[in-house]
Amino acid sequence: MEYIEKLGVAAKEAEIQIAQLSTKIKNEILLKAAQALLDNCNKILEINKKDVENAINSGVKKAFIDRLTLTEKRVEDMADGLKQIASLNDPVGEFTYGKTLPNGLIIQQKRVPLGVVAIIFESRPNVTADAFGLCLKSGNAVILRGGKEAINTNIAIVNVFKNVLKACNINENAVQILEDTSHDTANKLMKAHQYIDVLIPRGSARLINTVIENSTIPCIQTGIGNCHIFVDESADITKAVNIIINAKTQRPGVCNAVETLLIHKNCAENILPQLGEELIKRNVEIRGDEITRKYIPSSIPATEEDWATEYEDYIVAIKVVENLDEVIKHITKYGTKHSECIVTENYSNAQRFLNEVDAAAVYVNASTRFTDGGQFGFGAEIGISTQKLHARGPMGLKELTTTKYVITGNGQIRE
Repeated sequence: MEYIEKLGVAAKEAEIQIAQLSTKIKNEILLKAAQALLDNCNKILEINKKDVENAINSGVKKAFIDRLTLTEKRVEDMADGLKQIASLNDPVGEFTYGKTLPNGLIIQQKRVPLGVVAIIFESRPNVTADAFGLCLKSGNAVILRGGKEAINTNIAIVNVFKNVLKACNINENAVQILEDTSHDTANKLMKAHQYIDVLIPRGSARLINTVIENSTIPCIQTGIGNCHIFVDESADITKAVNIIINAKTQRPGVCNAVETLLIHKNCAENILPQLGEELIKRNVEIRGDEITRKYIPSSIPATEEDWATEYEDYIVAIKVVENLDEVIKHITKYGTKHSECIVTENYSNAQRFLNEVDAAAVYVNASTRFTDGGQFGFGAEIGISTQKLHARGPMGLKELTTTKYVITGNGQIRE
């Protein structure tokens, strides 16, 4: 039996038990897992330190290192995330529809787990904890494939969870991780449709596109975030600058950070010098069109490629536009349907932007950084879906379930 097949068979066996666990037992496991993370914090950090050193020596970007690095606070946040998941309502078993037909048949629809969920992600060890917690609470087994740079950290975290499951007499294969991070093994995972019910890629555009193009498993596309902020001519300049600085620099390596700024021509002179100064102060490289470079002389010429790029770094592209029509066309052409924002004091323009821009989250006068399950009040998320099926936006517990129809009769036959 091949490696992926063994993982798949083990996951299917674990799924049967996990799907039937009561909410009480699932919550107890989550709380014990949270405590186990804290108890093993020093060990996890020591292992993570080696992964970070190896990544630095390989010359990866600063933003990548930030995503990879764990601190005591980040481990505490992971533990708090599991506690939060334990506090959330369990969607499994919830009846969403009910009807009694004239012939006496009772038709009901209830939520059930998806089954076996596979997640392919890159350098963020916190995904390991989020995925375990969300999949356990929603009754799913999970197979994880993280990036090679974080492999030792991810294995350490998964082993903590496996030990908790064993101590609770639960099949430890409810969570598994590919210890072989080769592309060949990842490709085999993408073809394991007989074992895996859904595949969720989290990471760069390159990773997500590779999965979408090669997988025979139904996929939920998440995370590519070429996000835009449009500063309308009526915008409050101070408000706009604050929103942009937050959206670009608070954490530039995440998918809800802004990548392209569209500035109305009638306010370019008022905002660009100040905005440029604030961005440069924070070491942001500016790539601008001709008008932008007039007001921010240190900016470098933007190319066609820049409008389509998710930088995940301290880089931003700026374009001065004629009107809202041009904005909508630009976002339609280059956007990734993640998060888009308009800064405006014009109600009509705001409503048109909300109605005509196609994205999982559209904002008026707020940072795109809020596109997050926790920030939305949903709890932890497995990812942010940018597609329209089967879920869209931050994916929490409910989005990790499907439905089945339950029909109860008393001997009825169809005539």
